[in-house]
Amino acid sequence: MPDQSTANKTIAITRIATGFLFLLFGEYKVAGRAFAHGDFQKYLDGFIQTEAVSFYRPVLVHIVAPHAVFWGYAVGVLELWIAASLLLGIFVRPTSIVGALFMLNITLSTWWGAGHGVALWRYFGAELDTIPLILLFVIFFASDAGQAWGIDGALRKRL
Repeated sequence: MPDQSTANKTIAITRIATGFLFLLFGEYKVAGRAFAHGDFQKYLDGFIQTEAVSFYRPVLVHIVAPHAVFWGYAVGVLELWIAASLLLGIFVRPTSIVGALFMLNITLSTWWGAGHGVALWRYFGAELDTIPLILLFVIFFASDAGQAWGIDGALRKRL
């Protein structure tokens, strides 16, 4: 069984790698106009038409779609916030809650992407880009992942 220090360092490496992924996700959405001014609306239309679960569709139709450019940029900014938090190890626990909710939002928006009436495993298989991230955020929250190699840990030592 690995000692606690090894486990904390492994979680810190995973936290930093996940932060790097979110940096890649968010950077192009904020740095360019293509995502917020077109690509997001295309994704959103697909979610509304076929992929979103029925109880979540009104959120997309009445809250997100009327302000799609704003939400397109907001998604990018949120992903950059998650990236900064995970890379620096600051505010990791609250960011993990926000990150898990963000991934849940995407899961609810894309659940029927596998089609209607297919085998249960296909829905989960189609969400392999969101469900594992939800689970990582749960691990980051539960382990207080900012304590190892993060600003959260440095601040705790100072205080």
